[in-house]
Amino acid sequence: MQTIDLNSDVGESFGAYTIGNDEEVLQHVSSANIACGFHAGDYNVMMDTVKLAHSLGVSIGAHPGFPDLGGFGRREMKMSEEEIFNLVVYQVGAIQAAATVCGTNVKHVKPHGALYNMASTDRKMADAIAKAVYTVNSDLILFGLAGSELVRAGEAVGLTVAQEVFADRTYQPDGTLTPRSYPNAMIHDVNVAAKRVLRMVKEKKVKAVNGQDIAIQADTICVHGDGPEALQFVQTLREKLLTENIHIQPIGVACP
Repeated sequence: MQTIDLNSDVGESFGAYTIGNDEEVLQHVSSANIACGFHAGDYNVMMDTVKLAHSLGVSIGAHPGFPDLGGFGRREMKMSEEEIFNLVVYQVGAIQAAATVCGTNVKHVKPHGALYNMASTDRKMADAIAKAVYTVNSDLILFGLAGSELVRAGEAVGLTVAQEVFADRTYQPDGTLTPRSYPNAMIHDVNVAAKRVLRMVKEKKVKAVNGQDIAIQADTICVHGDGPEALQFVQTLREKLLTENIHIQPIGVACP
């Protein structure tokens, strides 16, 4: 039986501000990337989200980002490799502590936003992230953009990696995501997204914005939890995958 992980970025509310629909989205995914308080989230939201994911049997992951609450972690920042290492260690440690208190464990790490995108092409940044994850816990799984430098850095340091594809994003011919500043960056039609995802999973191909087919490895699929279509996206994708006899389960879990 073919399997796939379905993940979403959650725990991104903070203080009096609510972002996303975590309680509903977490009903349909197998892995949760929980914000660690830098780009979004706070200590209350983090704890509540860990508890909720654990109660639903959803695999818990750290979602470290740049210290950029105002820009939601989507603005590029220039940092040294030491700073990148330290900020990842700090944030993964926070989630690990919350998980311990809740009687569970962190299973994976997925960088957020600009940190993720920059590390996809910048090997030094990717190495700093991978080393930080490995140093904290070498059993953690590193999520990275399929075919990226982050994936290669994780493999080089000895981590298990999960190559990630995106349900609601378009791709450039080099395999990178189309920048959000571009008008064609996002896919809003859930049926179009579902068709693309099924092709990525079954045929290991996706059509880039120039019409060219590019090879892609799909170990885990991301559905963003902060968009207005998030719940519909994840529900439809889950249904389509199951209809195609593709089992949904976290990375590293044996087939039932």
